[in-house]
Amino acid sequence: FRGPCHKYAKNPGENWKHKDAAIYLVTSLASKAQTQKHGITQANELVNLNEFFVNHILSDLKSSNVNEFPVLKADAIKYVMIFRSQLPKEQLLQAVPLLISHLQAESTVEHTYAAHALERLFTMRGSSNTTLITPAEMAPFTEQLLNNLFKALALPGSAENEYIMKAIMRSFSLLQEAIVPYIPTLIGQLTHKLLLVSKNPSKPHFNHYLFESLCLSVRITCKANPTTVSSFEEALFPVFTEILQNDVQEFLPYVFQVMSLLLEIHSNSIPSSYMALFPHLLQPVLWERTGNIPPLVRLLQAYLQKGGASIAGSAADKIPGLLGVFQKLIASKANDHQGFYLLNSIIEDMPPESITQYRKQIFILLFQRLQSSKTTKFIKKLFICRTLMFGMVLEKIIIPEVQKVSGPVEKKICAVGITKVLTECPAMMDTEYTKLWTPLLQALIGLFELPEDDSIPDDEHFIDIEDAPGYQTAFSQLAFAGKKEHDPIGDAVGNPKILLAQSLHKLSTACPGRVPSMLSTSLNAEALQFLQGYLQAATVQLV
Repeated sequence: FRGPCHKYAKNPGENWKHKDAAIYLVTSLASKAQTQKHGITQANELVNLNEFFVNHILSDLKSSNVNEFPVLKADAIKYVMIFRSQLPKEQLLQAVPLLISHLQAESTVEHTYAAHALERLFTMRGSSNTTLITPAEMAPFTEQLLNNLFKALALPGSAENEYIMKAIMRSFSLLQEAIVPYIPTLIGQLTHKLLLVSKNPSKPHFNHYLFESLCLSVRITCKANPTTVSSFEEALFPVFTEILQNDVQEFLPYVFQVMSLLLEIHSNSIPSSYMALFPHLLQPVLWERTGNIPPLVRLLQAYLQKGGASIAGSAADKIPGLLGVFQKLIASKANDHQGFYLLNSIIEDMPPESITQYRKQIFILLFQRLQSSKTTKFIKKLFICRTLMFGMVLEKIIIPEVQKVSGPVEKKICAVGITKVLTECPAMMDTEYTKLWTPLLQALIGLFELPEDDSIPDDEHFIDIEDAPGYQTAFSQLAFAGKKEHDPIGDAVGNPKILLAQSLHKLSTACPGRVPSMLSTSLNAEALQFLQGYLQAATVQLV
């Protein structure tokens, strides 16, 4: 390797190709194992990568003229990028400000490599499962990093460079609160770029990272000061309005996700700007595109969470449209779970009297679907819809199928619902449904203690998504627009097993002798043993 490098040192202008060949040889011979995520993970011990970096790579990175010998500059940047897992942190920190400078290079390859290298360095993990390079270590370079990344988007050939936009997203995610002082300027640049690319979306990855960057801007800034959400709405809504009016299909799922994020930040009220849009979200044409369904459902859930009562009051005429969306979703094997998400929000967040007149039709729709197309997924979601815990469903659905329910929140909801049916429903003790009391308790203990039944009928493996005419925009979940899993029960119930024990104790006190008698004659020994454990843990007993 030294020969070609010495020739280069004697006459760089004439012999730069010799050094290019030497770097290529080192890279090829030193690489023993490589992954896209970590770069070179195993290197040839005969090649001293650190020494080569100091003696031959660093000089090109430190060159004051970033446009001189662009091939060698690209080689040097690539060296840092692929050997990042082999180089010590001190050398990587030394390279960071140099890579930031190379973002200004005229060569598309060079500034693209620089952006990609920075993005990869920012994803490296340190010893405590945090990022190897910390926000504090980036503090001296934060302003230059952000300026150079956005300037790079203005360079010829890089107006929609996905590597630069991904580096912007990753920088926001790494720096967190440190970007807040720059957001007023950066959000303007991001929305201007969004307006431009919405005219003719052609780079899916670039567009995705652009929306991720917008979400990060909102989340980071509003975490520190939720009232700033209105500033983001002022900046984003004009662009979003144009996208909606022009029906830019590729961007609609993203717009709905960002709007959900913004609305969820508000206190318990819906701003007028959102209410004006609400009727349009119920238009059937939007729901014909499969890519729109998950983000639209989440957006409607946000509306209901923040203002279910106001919707019932000022937009009561839109409730049938809301239930029409539920009807469409529940009829689909692909989207029935989304229908249940929406129904749960309607039940939980809207005044009960506002949907009383529609309950019968809701039940009819659910049971028609259950009769015509019973699938494991549908049954799981049916349990979570808490209003359906009544007699005729117990024997055919709940008792034999409850073990299929999965997920801690879903299991908790089912457990609380079944406990209430067992202990707070008089009909379960003194009518024809009494014979189902012990089997239902047995099923509940099984939900607590037995492995989840994840078996599914064979024909479910062959369910096809409904044939949809025309082009369907795919739905891409924005990682930084994520929604926390909602637990409607929350802290009201800590341990469902303890709740069951306490509720049975209360029931046995009201009906002395009945509960122990039913348990001793019908509950199997193993379930009875588990139940005794719950009673001991709750420090109660049956009478």
